[in-house]
Amino acid sequence: MENWLEIERDQLALWVPVALGLGVALWFWIPGRTGWITLLLLAAACAAAGGAVGNSRRLGRALLWFGVMTALGCALIWWRAERLSAPVLERPIVTQFRADVIAVESLPARGAVRLLLAPRDAPALPPKVRVNIDQADASPAIQRGAVIALRARIMPPPDAAVPGAYDFRRLAWFQGIGGTGRALDAPEVVTPAPPALGTDFRQRLTRHVRDSIGGAEGAIAATLATGDRGAISEEDAEAMRRSGLAHLLSISGLHVTAVVAAAMLIVMRLLALSPTLALRWPLPLLSAGAGAMAGVGYTLLTGAEVPTIRSCVAAMIVLAGIALGREAITLRLIATGALFVLLCWPESVAGPSFQMSFAAVTALVALHEHPRVRALLARREEGIAMRFGRLLLGLLLTGLAVELALSPIALFHFHKAGAYGALANIVAIPLTTFVIMPLEAMALMFDLAGLGAPFWWLTGKALALLLGLAHMVASAPGAVAALPVMPAGAFALMASGGLWICLWRTWVRRLGAIPVLGGMLWALSVSPPDILVSNDGRHLALSDGRGGYALLRPRAGDYIRSALSESAGFDGELSELDSLPGARCSADACTAEIVRGTRRWRLLATRSSHIMPWDALRSACAGADIVVSDRRLPDACQPRWLKADRAMFAQTGGMAITLATGQIVTVKQGGDDHPWRNPPRPAGE
Repeated sequence: MENWLEIERDQLALWVPVALGLGVALWFWIPGRTGWITLLLLAAACAAAGGAVGNSRRLGRALLWFGVMTALGCALIWWRAERLSAPVLERPIVTQFRADVIAVESLPARGAVRLLLAPRDAPALPPKVRVNIDQADASPAIQRGAVIALRARIMPPPDAAVPGAYDFRRLAWFQGIGGTGRALDAPEVVTPAPPALGTDFRQRLTRHVRDSIGGAEGAIAATLATGDRGAISEEDAEAMRRSGLAHLLSISGLHVTAVVAAAMLIVMRLLALSPTLALRWPLPLLSAGAGAMAGVGYTLLTGAEVPTIRSCVAAMIVLAGIALGREAITLRLIATGALFVLLCWPESVAGPSFQMSFAAVTALVALHEHPRVRALLARREEGIAMRFGRLLLGLLLTGLAVELALSPIALFHFHKAGAYGALANIVAIPLTTFVIMPLEAMALMFDLAGLGAPFWWLTGKALALLLGLAHMVASAPGAVAALPVMPAGAFALMASGGLWICLWRTWVRRLGAIPVLGGMLWALSVSPPDILVSNDGRHLALSDGRGGYALLRPRAGDYIRSALSESAGFDGELSELDSLPGARCSADACTAEIVRGTRRWRLLATRSSHIMPWDALRSACAGADIVVSDRRLPDACQPRWLKADRAMFAQTGGMAITLATGQIVTVKQGGDDHPWRNPPRPAGE
């Protein structure tokens, strides 16, 4: 063991952020305080075992630091979650109040404007709420720093609708948001906002870019310039996701790198025009400084979101390495960036943004650090055709490595992944990096002299090509691989195996294929649920036994349709429960016969708020195996197996039911002590 660790000594430091992230992830996964304390004690035992082995041995130091960092991760996220404690609404309310505007986000594609507000003199409201207003009611005077008066319906941040769906309640807790809702009329500006050059400039630039190109291309161009994705239609956003190109819409490593590299190249070339400067001044150092300023400025301009800050920090480390004459793009760079983010925002480890960005760049660097790959792709004296072929091979290998790294994460969080993303990115990444972003930068620069129109036209054509590629790939047969909710254990096996493969250099790395394959087989063996019910009991999706699903309420909105489809691993249109054979529906309720194997199940589900005849309800419950309702059912309603009504959903949240095994998976777990499950309430609620 000591000999092996001596050979791998340069790789041991890479496991420091892994241990820190492990402690954070386990805190999210373990539901109760007893489990968190147990985790801290186990991490301390690991550190003590390392101390017992001895600080003079690499194994002892490795165990010591792994235990210390795991305990630190658990303690850090626990402390941060408690420190960010803020009141959260318990039930929906309608109220008139005044509030300071903290942030304004335009959502033209939805016809709305999203406001982050700090209510004034409103004891029934939490300190921070998020409210949507109709775009027609959004006065230009509603800016950050203004005081507005409005009437709105505010409700608690919603839980995940069904198991495996997006959990906004947890995200809202770390953002300090205690309620979300919608304005019922146009807000009134009580006090105008003071001049704010940064905010005004970003909004003006977004509008200028959208107006200069127009249409869907203008929405994408505005996203690349300022990070504002509010104008992108759901159709285009879905096409980008299905084609594996959605990462282009998140201002992160690709965009920051392009801006920094362009700034460095321009400054280097301009300064090199002077023989005096070229001979007497350290031009690489000066150009690196210019690139650093460009990267920081671009990060601030695009809203300074966590992925952008993470990418900016990584770029600064790369620039420091260039200035020192060192090889900067290494796995240690990635480990340093991950450590910085985990120490500042430990909650980001549970989100797909952190996982996907670091998984992609880790896989990319590990691939190109491999001696065989480096030898295969190294430049050499050869013809143009061979050089071009080698470049294409490098792009293809890079795309495949990134897709292999991202697919488990996409399937875990979104329950679907693009099958042709590697091929699409071979065209999309060079098109975005070397054509679209330079053209957009030149258009903005020439706009200062009123000569940007030709460059905007070219930018629009290039963006049309990008969107056309996304829609073509998204509509191809088999473009999306969909799976039902993946068990956390299967995802943990694949993630740990992937890290093992990427972070070691000797033959031992091959052992990582074992947990990866185990996790894949586990994930693929999960059967889709037979019944999915939303957290309020209003919406239900029933498997038709042929791979499709039918909705209890045909008029369900896009959000709930998407949540039910993704959780079931179904990529298609949901039908109506009324159309299923063996189903009988009225305006108030539906019954359905479900056959699984040799067992026949009878389902009863209500779908209105009308009063039902007492005798009919009691008789229907007695003849059903499963009863689902968004109302509180009387005690006399006693089905043969499961009674899921409002009282039960208050305890369990949404649920997924598999009839063959009798398994019921719920959103909420008993004994869950995470602070967003039992938050403080506003004093005057």
